[in-house]
Amino acid sequence: MIDVTIQNFEAEVIEASMTTPVLVDFWAPWCGPCKSLGPILEKVEAAYAGRFKLVKINSDDEQQLAGAFGIRSIPTCVLLMGGQPVDGFMGALPESQVKAFLDKHLPPADELPPEVVEEAAAPEPVAAPGSDDAIAALAQAVADKPDDDNARFDFIKALLLAGRTDDAKVAFAPVIAKAMAVRKLEALQHWMNALDVVENAYEPADAALAARIAANKRDFDARYELAQHHMAAQRWTAAMDELLEILMRDKAWNSDLARKTYVAILEIIDVPKPKVAEGQIPPEDPTVATYRRRLSSVVLS
Repeated sequence: MIDVTIQNFEAEVIEASMTTPVLVDFWAPWCGPCKSLGPILEKVEAAYAGRFKLVKINSDDEQQLAGAFGIRSIPTCVLLMGGQPVDGFMGALPESQVKAFLDKHLPPADELPPEVVEEAAAPEPVAAPGSDDAIAALAQAVADKPDDDNARFDFIKALLLAGRTDDAKVAFAPVIAKAMAVRKLEALQHWMNALDVVENAYEPADAALAARIAANKRDFDARYELAQHHMAAQRWTAAMDELLEILMRDKAWNSDLARKTYVAILEIIDVPKPKVAEGQIPPEDPTVATYRRRLSSVVLS
Protein backbone atom coordinates (compact mmCIF):
# COMPACT_ATOMS: atom_id res chain seq x y z
CA MET A 1 0.00 0.00 0.00
CA ILE A 2 1.36 3.40 -1.02
CA ASP A 3 0.21 6.88 -0.01
CA VAL A 4 -0.12 9.01 -3.13
CA THR A 5 0.05 12.79 -3.43
CA ILE A 6 -0.04 15.15 -6.39
CA GLN A 7 3.76 14.93 -6.48
CA ASN A 8 4.00 11.17 -7.03
CA PHE A 9 0.60 10.55 -8.68
CA GLU A 10 1.97 10.33 -12.22
CA ALA A 11 4.61 7.73 -11.32
CA GLU A 12 2.72 5.66 -8.74
CA VAL A 13 -0.66 5.60 -10.49
CA ILE A 14 -0.61 6.52 -14.19
CA GLU A 15 2.76 5.01 -15.13
CA ALA A 16 2.34 2.04 -12.80
CA SER A 17 -1.07 1.18 -14.29
CA MET A 18 0.56 0.69 -17.69
CA THR A 19 1.94 -2.64 -16.45
CA THR A 20 -0.12 -3.52 -13.34
CA PRO A 21 -3.74 -2.61 -12.49
CA VAL A 22 -3.80 0.08 -9.81
CA LEU A 23 -6.63 0.37 -7.27
CA VAL A 24 -6.90 3.89 -5.85
CA ASP A 25 -8.60 4.20 -2.46
CA PHE A 26 -9.89 7.73 -1.75
CA TRP A 27 -10.28 8.09 2.03
CA ALA A 28 -10.07 10.61 4.89
CA PRO A 29 -8.98 10.25 8.55
CA TRP A 30 -12.44 11.20 9.88
CA CYS A 31 -14.32 8.70 7.69
CA GLY A 32 -15.62 5.71 9.68
CA PRO A 33 -16.34 3.43 6.66
CA CYS A 34 -12.84 4.22 5.35
CA LYS A 35 -11.38 2.69 8.51
CA SER A 36 -13.35 -0.47 7.85
CA LEU A 37 -12.49 -0.72 4.16
CA GLY A 38 -8.77 0.07 4.45
CA PRO A 39 -7.68 -3.13 6.23
CA ILE A 40 -9.82 -5.20 3.85
CA LEU A 41 -8.11 -3.69 0.81
CA GLU A 42 -4.67 -4.27 2.32
CA LYS A 43 -5.56 -7.89 3.13
CA VAL A 44 -6.81 -8.48 -0.43
CA GLU A 45 -3.72 -6.87 -1.92
CA ALA A 46 -1.52 -9.25 0.05
CA ALA A 47 -3.67 -12.24 -0.93
CA TYR A 48 -3.56 -11.33 -4.62
CA ALA A 49 0.26 -11.30 -4.50
CA GLY A 50 1.06 -8.60 -7.03
CA ARG A 51 -1.91 -9.03 -9.34
CA PHE A 52 -2.83 -5.41 -8.59
CA LYS A 53 -1.29 -2.45 -6.79
CA LEU A 54 -3.10 -0.61 -3.97
CA VAL A 55 -2.59 3.10 -3.40
CA LYS A 56 -4.37 5.44 -1.00
CA ILE A 57 -5.18 9.12 -1.51
CA ASN A 58 -6.24 11.30 1.43
CA SER A 59 -9.07 13.27 -0.19
CA ASP A 60 -8.77 16.05 2.41
CA ASP A 61 -5.08 16.65 1.74
CA GLU A 62 -5.25 15.99 -2.01
CA GLN A 63 -8.40 17.83 -3.04
CA GLN A 64 -7.08 18.46 -6.54
CA LEU A 65 -6.76 14.72 -7.18
CA ALA A 66 -10.13 13.97 -5.58
CA GLY A 67 -11.72 16.65 -7.73
CA ALA A 68 -10.06 15.37 -10.88
CA PHE A 69 -11.70 11.98 -10.33
CA GLY A 70 -15.06 13.55 -9.47
CA ILE A 71 -15.10 12.02 -5.99
CA ARG A 72 -18.48 12.78 -4.37
CA SER A 73 -18.28 10.61 -1.27
CA ILE A 74 -15.76 8.44 0.50
CA PRO A 75 -14.60 5.81 0.55
CA THR A 76 -14.49 5.56 -3.24
CA CYS A 77 -12.18 3.18 -5.08
CA VAL A 78 -11.16 3.57 -8.72
CA LEU A 79 -9.35 0.90 -10.75
CA LEU A 80 -6.94 2.11 -13.43
CA MET A 81 -5.48 0.00 -16.23
CA GLY A 82 -3.33 1.29 -19.06
CA GLY A 83 -3.39 4.80 -17.64
CA GLN A 84 -7.19 5.04 -17.70
CA PRO A 85 -9.97 4.50 -15.12
CA VAL A 86 -11.89 1.34 -16.01
CA ASP A 87 -14.22 0.76 -13.06
CA GLY A 88 -14.93 1.83 -9.50
CA PHE A 89 -17.12 1.42 -6.44
CA MET A 90 -18.30 3.51 -3.50
CA GLY A 91 -18.70 2.53 0.13
CA ALA A 92 -17.12 0.00 2.47
CA LEU A 93 -17.71 -3.29 0.67
CA PRO A 94 -17.08 -6.60 2.44
CA GLU A 95 -14.04 -8.61 1.43
CA SER A 96 -16.04 -10.96 -0.80
CA GLN A 97 -17.44 -8.08 -2.85
CA VAL A 98 -14.05 -6.40 -3.16
CA LYS A 99 -12.65 -9.64 -4.54
CA ALA A 100 -15.61 -10.03 -6.89
CA PHE A 101 -15.00 -6.49 -8.15
CA LEU A 102 -11.32 -7.18 -8.81
CA ASP A 103 -11.95 -10.59 -10.34
CA LYS A 104 -13.98 -8.94 -13.12
CA HIS A 105 -10.74 -7.37 -14.36
CA LEU A 106 -7.87 -9.54 -13.12
CA PRO A 107 -6.99 -13.02 -14.45
CA PRO A 108 -7.39 -15.85 -11.89
CA ALA A 109 -3.84 -16.56 -10.71
CA ASP A 110 -4.68 -20.01 -9.29
CA GLU A 111 -5.91 -21.31 -12.65
CA LEU A 112 -3.08 -20.27 -14.95
CA PRO A 113 0.70 -20.70 -14.91
CA PRO A 114 2.63 -17.50 -14.25
CA GLU A 115 3.64 -16.91 -17.85
CA VAL A 116 0.02 -17.28 -19.03
CA VAL A 117 -1.23 -14.99 -16.27
CA GLU A 118 1.20 -12.36 -17.47
CA GLU A 119 -0.19 -12.59 -20.99
CA ALA A 120 -3.81 -12.60 -19.80
CA ALA A 121 -3.32 -9.34 -17.93
CA ALA A 122 -2.95 -7.57 -21.26
CA PRO A 123 -6.13 -6.46 -23.04
CA GLU A 124 -7.53 -8.69 -25.75
CA PRO A 125 -5.75 -7.78 -29.01
CA VAL A 126 -7.82 -5.30 -31.00
CA ALA A 127 -7.10 -3.01 -33.89
CA ALA A 128 -4.99 -0.11 -32.67
CA PRO A 129 -6.82 3.24 -32.64
CA GLY A 130 -5.99 5.11 -35.83
CA SER A 131 -4.87 1.96 -37.65
CA ASP A 132 -6.29 1.17 -41.08
CA ASP A 133 -8.27 -1.75 -39.63
CA ALA A 134 -9.79 0.40 -36.87
CA ILE A 135 -10.74 3.18 -39.29
CA ALA A 136 -12.19 0.64 -41.72
CA ALA A 137 -14.38 -0.77 -38.92
CA LEU A 138 -15.61 2.73 -38.07
CA ALA A 139 -16.30 3.44 -41.75
CA GLN A 140 -18.38 0.28 -41.92
CA ALA A 141 -20.34 1.39 -38.85
CA VAL A 142 -21.22 4.64 -40.65
CA ALA A 143 -22.15 2.75 -43.79
CA ASP A 144 -24.45 0.50 -41.78
CA LYS A 145 -26.07 3.41 -39.91
CA PRO A 146 -25.54 6.65 -41.86
CA ASP A 147 -27.87 8.58 -39.54
CA ASP A 148 -25.98 7.58 -36.38
CA ASP A 149 -24.22 10.81 -35.38
CA ASN A 150 -22.16 9.03 -32.72
CA ALA A 151 -20.78 6.54 -35.23
CA ARG A 152 -19.96 9.32 -37.67
CA PHE A 153 -18.28 11.34 -34.93
CA ASP A 154 -16.06 8.38 -33.99
CA PHE A 155 -15.16 7.80 -37.65
CA ILE A 156 -14.29 11.42 -38.44
CA LYS A 157 -12.40 11.82 -35.17
CA ALA A 158 -10.28 8.76 -36.02
CA LEU A 159 -9.52 10.18 -39.45
CA LEU A 160 -8.47 13.53 -38.01
CA LEU A 161 -6.31 11.89 -35.34
CA ALA A 162 -4.62 9.94 -38.14
CA GLY A 163 -3.96 13.14 -40.10
CA ARG A 164 -6.40 12.20 -42.89
CA THR A 165 -8.02 15.65 -43.03
CA ASP A 166 -9.33 15.44 -46.60
CA ASP A 167 -11.02 12.09 -45.92
CA ALA A 168 -12.51 13.56 -42.74
CA LYS A 169 -14.00 16.48 -44.67
CA VAL A 170 -15.57 14.09 -47.17
CA ALA A 171 -17.10 12.07 -44.32
CA PHE A 172 -18.30 15.28 -42.64
CA ALA A 173 -19.98 16.73 -45.73
CA PRO A 174 -23.27 14.77 -45.43
CA VAL A 175 -23.90 16.14 -41.92
CA ILE A 176 -22.43 19.64 -42.17
CA ALA A 177 -25.92 21.17 -42.03
CA LYS A 178 -26.46 19.53 -38.62
CA ALA A 179 -23.22 20.82 -37.12
CA MET A 180 -24.79 23.72 -35.22
CA ALA A 181 -27.47 21.50 -33.68
CA VAL A 182 -25.44 18.41 -32.68
CA ARG A 183 -22.68 19.02 -30.13
CA LYS A 184 -20.39 16.23 -31.35
CA LEU A 185 -20.60 17.43 -34.94
CA GLU A 186 -20.06 21.03 -33.89
CA ALA A 187 -16.91 19.92 -32.06
CA LEU A 188 -15.58 18.39 -35.28
CA GLN A 189 -16.36 21.61 -37.14
CA HIS A 190 -14.25 23.62 -34.67
CA TRP A 191 -11.39 21.14 -35.09
CA MET A 192 -11.49 21.31 -38.88
CA ASN A 193 -11.68 25.12 -38.75
CA ALA A 194 -8.47 25.09 -36.72
CA LEU A 195 -6.79 22.80 -39.24
CA ASP A 196 -7.81 25.16 -42.06
CA VAL A 197 -6.36 28.17 -40.20
CA VAL A 198 -3.00 26.45 -39.79
CA GLU A 199 -2.98 25.12 -43.36
CA ASN A 200 -3.63 28.61 -44.76
CA ALA A 201 -1.06 30.37 -42.57
CA TYR A 202 1.83 31.84 -44.54
CA GLU A 203 4.38 30.57 -42.03
CA PRO A 204 4.48 28.94 -38.57
CA ALA A 205 2.85 31.64 -36.48
CA ASP A 206 3.11 30.40 -32.88
CA ALA A 207 6.05 32.66 -31.97
CA ALA A 208 4.53 35.71 -33.64
CA LEU A 209 1.20 35.16 -31.91
CA ALA A 210 2.91 34.69 -28.55
CA ALA A 211 4.75 37.99 -29.09
CA ARG A 212 1.47 39.77 -29.81
CA ILE A 213 -0.03 38.35 -26.64
CA ALA A 214 3.00 39.36 -24.58
CA ALA A 215 2.57 42.92 -25.85
CA ASN A 216 -1.18 42.97 -25.20
CA LYS A 217 -2.84 40.45 -22.88
CA ARG A 218 -6.21 41.41 -24.35
CA ASP A 219 -5.31 40.60 -27.94
CA PHE A 220 -8.04 37.99 -28.07
CA ASP A 221 -7.73 37.44 -31.80
CA ALA A 222 -4.11 36.39 -31.31
CA ARG A 223 -5.00 34.19 -28.33
CA TYR A 224 -7.78 32.47 -30.24
CA GLU A 225 -5.59 31.87 -33.28
CA LEU A 226 -2.85 30.46 -31.04
CA ALA A 227 -5.44 28.16 -29.47
CA GLN A 228 -6.37 26.99 -32.97
CA HIS A 229 -2.71 26.23 -33.71
CA HIS A 230 -2.54 24.16 -30.52
CA MET A 231 -5.79 22.45 -31.45
CA ALA A 232 -4.58 21.58 -34.95
CA ALA A 233 -1.46 20.03 -33.42
CA GLN A 234 -3.63 18.11 -30.91
CA ARG A 235 -2.15 20.04 -27.98
CA TRP A 236 -5.54 20.05 -26.32
CA THR A 237 -4.73 21.37 -22.85
CA ALA A 238 -2.56 24.16 -24.27
CA ALA A 239 -5.48 25.20 -26.49
CA MET A 240 -7.90 25.23 -23.55
CA ASP A 241 -5.44 27.23 -21.45
CA GLU A 242 -5.43 29.98 -24.09
CA LEU A 243 -9.21 29.92 -24.36
CA LEU A 244 -9.50 30.22 -20.58
CA GLU A 245 -7.33 33.33 -20.72
CA ILE A 246 -9.90 34.88 -23.07
CA LEU A 247 -12.84 33.79 -20.93
CA MET A 248 -11.31 35.17 -17.74
CA ARG A 249 -11.16 38.60 -19.39
CA ASP A 250 -14.28 38.55 -21.58
CA LYS A 251 -16.74 35.66 -21.20
CA ALA A 252 -18.86 36.70 -24.21
CA TRP A 253 -16.04 37.55 -26.62
CA ASN A 254 -16.91 37.11 -30.30
CA SER A 255 -20.39 35.72 -29.71
CA ASP A 256 -19.19 33.19 -27.13
CA LEU A 257 -16.66 31.67 -29.55
CA ALA A 258 -13.98 30.92 -26.93
CA ARG A 259 -16.38 29.00 -24.70
CA LYS A 260 -17.86 27.07 -27.62
CA THR A 261 -14.41 26.05 -28.83
CA TYR A 262 -13.39 25.04 -25.31
CA VAL A 263 -16.49 22.84 -25.00
CA ALA A 264 -15.70 21.36 -28.42
CA ILE A 265 -12.25 20.28 -27.21
CA LEU A 266 -13.75 18.64 -24.13
CA GLU A 267 -16.10 16.73 -26.44
CA ILE A 268 -13.18 15.60 -28.59
CA ILE A 269 -10.88 14.44 -25.80
CA ASP A 270 -13.53 12.81 -23.61
CA VAL A 271 -13.48 9.02 -23.57
CA PRO A 272 -16.42 6.61 -23.26
CA LYS A 273 -17.36 5.94 -19.64
CA PRO A 274 -16.67 2.38 -18.44
CA LYS A 275 -19.64 0.25 -17.49
CA VAL A 276 -20.13 -0.04 -13.74
CA ALA A 277 -22.55 -1.90 -11.52
CA GLU A 278 -25.90 -0.35 -10.69
CA GLY A 279 -25.53 2.35 -8.07
CA GLN A 280 -21.87 2.99 -8.87
CA ILE A 281 -20.53 6.12 -10.54
CA PRO A 282 -18.22 5.64 -13.50
CA PRO A 283 -14.94 7.51 -13.00
CA GLU A 284 -14.30 10.49 -15.24
CA ASP A 285 -11.11 11.13 -17.16
CA PRO A 286 -8.98 13.30 -14.85
CA THR A 287 -8.00 15.83 -17.54
CA VAL A 288 -11.57 16.28 -18.72
CA ALA A 289 -12.83 16.61 -15.14
CA THR A 290 -10.18 19.20 -14.28
CA TYR A 291 -10.83 21.37 -17.32
CA ARG A 292 -14.59 21.14 -16.90
CA ARG A 293 -14.21 22.50 -13.38
CA ARG A 294 -11.95 25.27 -14.59
CA LEU A 295 -14.48 26.30 -17.20
CA SER A 296 -17.31 26.30 -14.65
CA SER A 297 -15.32 28.35 -12.18
CA VAL A 298 -14.56 30.99 -14.83
CA VAL A 299 -17.99 31.12 -16.46
CA LEU A 300 -19.85 31.19 -13.14
CA SER A 301 -17.54 33.69 -11.43
